[in-house]
Formats: sequence, structure tokens, C-alpha cells
Amino acid sequence: MNTAQIIEKLRQLKVIPVIALDNAQDILPLAETLASNGLPVVEITFRSAAAEEAIRLIRQHNPSILIAAGTVLTSEQVVQAKNAGADCIVTPGFNPKIVKLCQELDIPVMPGVNNPMSIEAALELGVTAVKFFPAEASGGVKMIKALLGPYAQLQIMPTGGISVNNIKDYLAIPNVVACGGSWFVEKSLINSHNWEEIGRLVREAVAITNA
Repeated sequence: MNTAQIIEKLRQLKVIPVIALDNAQDILPLAETLASNGLPVVEITFRSAAAEEAIRLIRQHNPSILIAAGTVLTSEQVVQAKNAGADCIVTPGFNPKIVKLCQELDIPVMPGVNNPMSIEAALELGVTAVKFFPAEASGGVKMIKALLGPYAQLQIMPTGGISVNNIKDYLAIPNVVACGGSWFVEKSLINSHNWEEIGRLVREAVAITNA
């Protein structure tokens, strides 16, 4: 899947579950819960040692699910994510070394930006699909609208501080392709295997973003 195809898929989905796992095996019932309630997509963050194995498990058992590897900070994690079967890489900040490696390995990357300097560094490398992070703390909807004045070519995925209360405001911006969120996949719900509550929250998120 190339970047354009991923962006198109994200536009359809509108909200991306940003997931931190303690136990890689939990990804299978979680992914099933997400997909069966309208969200066949995951961003599995490399905030835990379970990330690589979780990506591999989804790729083996739920091949139709779109898999992003998130919070990728090192070259090693890029390689691990790609080898495990991730469709794309998402980084919290803009690291030219990571972006260039993803380009060399032919895996789409959405680097994190939140100011003109990082945006111009991304554009310099031919990257127009970016993560806006941390969204709310960086000025939220107002900041994105201000940045789109000079950088109208950007395709943006805001993440950080997104909730049911503000996601519609972000999605109302045409350049916003989807929002990353974790309120419906909280680690406490995952660790307690509360798939029923996660399913309810997913359905609520899907209903709000498609209303």
C-alpha cells in the first residue's frame, strides 16, 4: 500500500485507535473488537516491548486490517515494524534519518510536526502526509488552520488530546484525513479484557465521526 492509498483509507475511517499494549496477545481480541464495530485499523505504538509481536500477530490473523506502527523513534524500530508487517510508520516528531530510511525501505511514513520548521523539513524530503502532534497542546484546530495558510498541500492526522468532544472540529478541516485517539482503547480496558466496553466506545466514535 502506498501513501496515497493509506491516506484514502484513513479518510474513510476518520479515527485511528492509538494503542499501547502490555501483552502482545491482547491485540487479537482487540483488533477483532475494533473491526467488528467499524474500525479495521490500528496504530500500535512502540511504547512497549509488545509492539513488534502485536503487529506480526495482526498481520497473520487479520490481514485486512490497516496497521500503522506508531511512536517509532529509531532505525531499528522501523526495520522491526516493516518486517513484522506494518503498512506504514508514524513518528511523534520529524527525524530526517527515520524519514529517509522509510523512503529507502519503501514503507510510507507520516512524521510528526507542529510548527513551520518541521513542516518545511518534511516538505524538503517530499513528505506532505504528516501527523500533527501533540495536537491540542500545540494549538489544536486554530493552529492547524493557521499552518494551512502557507502549507495548503498538507494532509494531516492530528493526534494528542483528541476526544469525542473535539474530534468533529478537527475533521471539519478538509486537510485533516483522520484523527488519532486512545480514549476508546484505554490501556486499563485492554488489560482488563473489557472488549464489550471497548466495542461500545468504538461504535460511539464511529457514529460521531460519521454523523
